[in-house]
Amino acid sequence: MRGCSVALDHLPKDLITARGHRAVPGSNPGGGIFLVKMTEMKELLKKLAEAHGVSGREGEIRAIVEAELKQYVDEIKTDRLGNLIATKRGKKPSVMLAAHLDEIGLMVKHIEDEGFMRFSTIGGWFDQTLLNQRVILQVDSGVVYGVVGSKPPHKMKQEERDKMIKCEDMFIDVGARSKEEVAQMGISIGTPVTIDRHFVELKNGIVTCKAFDNRAGVTIMIEALKRANTEFEVYAVGTVQEEVGLKGARTAAFGLDPDVAIAIDTDIAGGHPGIEKKDTTVEIAKGPVITVSDASGRGIITPPSVLKWLKESASHHNIEYQLSVSEGGMTDAAIIHLTRSGIPTGIIGVPTRYIHSPVELIGMKDIDKCAELIARAVEHVGDYF
Repeated sequence: MRGCSVALDHLPKDLITARGHRAVPGSNPGGGIFLVKMTEMKELLKKLAEAHGVSGREGEIRAIVEAELKQYVDEIKTDRLGNLIATKRGKKPSVMLAAHLDEIGLMVKHIEDEGFMRFSTIGGWFDQTLLNQRVILQVDSGVVYGVVGSKPPHKMKQEERDKMIKCEDMFIDVGARSKEEVAQMGISIGTPVTIDRHFVELKNGIVTCKAFDNRAGVTIMIEALKRANTEFEVYAVGTVQEEVGLKGARTAAFGLDPDVAIAIDTDIAGGHPGIEKKDTTVEIAKGPVITVSDASGRGIITPPSVLKWLKESASHHNIEYQLSVSEGGMTDAAIIHLTRSGIPTGIIGVPTRYIHSPVELIGMKDIDKCAELIARAVEHVGDYF
């Protein structure tokens, strides 16, 4: 891919951005520009997904996002709750792009005399996915590796084997032999814990890692802002603590008071055993998801004006998209649209399998098309609001 980067020196200037490429709608997917663009997005997604940032401890992610965006915006700041707000100045209507920085994780809540640690879950875990995972504990001096253990099946009675092991019966083992050794390692009550998992590419442009919810959304937000050639004011906001109550979005939206907003997040994809079409029609490799309603309407029922804006922007630029009506799960949009006197808000989701697990799975072409749709929608926002 380095060879493709060199070839950019000979391209027309209107095809090249400060980053070295321009995402041209309708460009040949087999061309050099497309390959460079996809490689750079994949590298950014890998960097973000492999970084660690449980809710309330998003500093490592925030630093990556700031470094990526600083040359594309007029101002970057971190508010008092920890939201990163990157502003590209322009005229009204103003647009807020919100992608949460945090991932689900754990937090040490008790250290036993023998050196084992009990933990509390941060965010929505299905207990079964935690068992026997390798984890990373973030301490002041760096990281400590450990594993999530439990009573071995060889020592279980049959009735115990027949039940799912709950997280309250699990513990973290870092190899320490006492509470004192744990303290010497820098671990204490309140130490944040995340899954230790690396980014891997599968077949057909599919990739897997932890924390695609919502590092995929963050990648899309960054890429969309870089692509958008707009005269309108844009706020790219990396929100905090979404997984534990949509907290950052509430304060950021209140402070910015945008005219319209888009929350960028993952969306549950079917197309695999266990999920039927009646459960969800969303699938990987079929483009961005425009949410019509989530959480049976308790989250958001997207306003017709926002749906028209997003759908027409997609159609105008020949971007295939999917529509979603779902019963479970909310995004930052649920709180943004209720801020102040109300903010028209929509959701662009990237189809994702196995959400809230250490092996979330996503398609890179969907990432690309999500970014493209948002960039084009931002450019046309003045025609709708």
